[in-house]
Amino acid sequence: MGRRIAFLGPAGTWSEAAALAFGGPEASLLPLTSFPAVVSAVETGLADVGVLAIENSLEGAVAATLDLLIHETDLRIAAEVVVPVRHMLLANPSATLADITVLRSHPMALGQCRRFTERVLPKVTTAASLSTTSAVEEILDEPGSAAISTPRAATLYPVQILARDIQDKHTNATRFVVLAPADSPPTGKDKTSLCFSVQQNTPGSLVTALQEFSSAGINLAKLESRPERERLGQYIFLCDLEGHRDEPRVAEALKRLEAQADWLKIFGSYPVWKSGEQSMTDDE
Repeated sequence: MGRRIAFLGPAGTWSEAAALAFGGPEASLLPLTSFPAVVSAVETGLADVGVLAIENSLEGAVAATLDLLIHETDLRIAAEVVVPVRHMLLANPSATLADITVLRSHPMALGQCRRFTERVLPKVTTAASLSTTSAVEEILDEPGSAAISTPRAATLYPVQILARDIQDKHTNATRFVVLAPADSPPTGKDKTSLCFSVQQNTPGSLVTALQEFSSAGINLAKLESRPERERLGQYIFLCDLEGHRDEPRVAEALKRLEAQADWLKIFGSYPVWKSGEQSMTDDE
């Protein structure tokens, strides 16, 4: 038996596709109903690793995952997986487009298909589901509803595909992180994710912090902010940088950053995902 991988289920979600891309067909998959449940499964030993969506090319950051990493767990990011996302409009076999009054899916999927929905189903009510596959389960006993879901879900449930590739852009992709008790050793082509806070309302405090990376020749792949959740107007900054935290120049830069930051948390270092390493993302 391969690694036990927790993911947002049921079977047929894009999270399952990411879990299979990471663990391969020999992996033992554990579908769960929420992102916090995935984290708890790894923390308690129910699973060896957990897969969570963290960023989509159309909708941006997944706030729920970022908040879990910042505030609620000491698990490390041990890997990343990038999955191309092709959404389908699914309905019961006898339904037609004119029959649809309710459209269900995960909020991220609804956002990624906004243009199609506004043009083709402008009068339809949208409703959030726990996952893209949960949406399919919900419409089975609900005449007049349809779901935005995955090609794999269309093979697992007695539904028809009314429309294919309804995402706003065909380049749509989601990045997932693999959480584990420890991160990965250096490979020579790695990424490090972290968050930190600086003195608020102090001119230049963020620039000074970021200069620790530029002065060391370290490229930042991403920078964004999240509310501190304590006081309005207070923020935590998150960044991905090129390199492993154990590399001397990265370690020194992080040490200097920690000396001036109010707070620093390293989520982990892990190999950069290689394009073309996708698996189980189509009709498999």
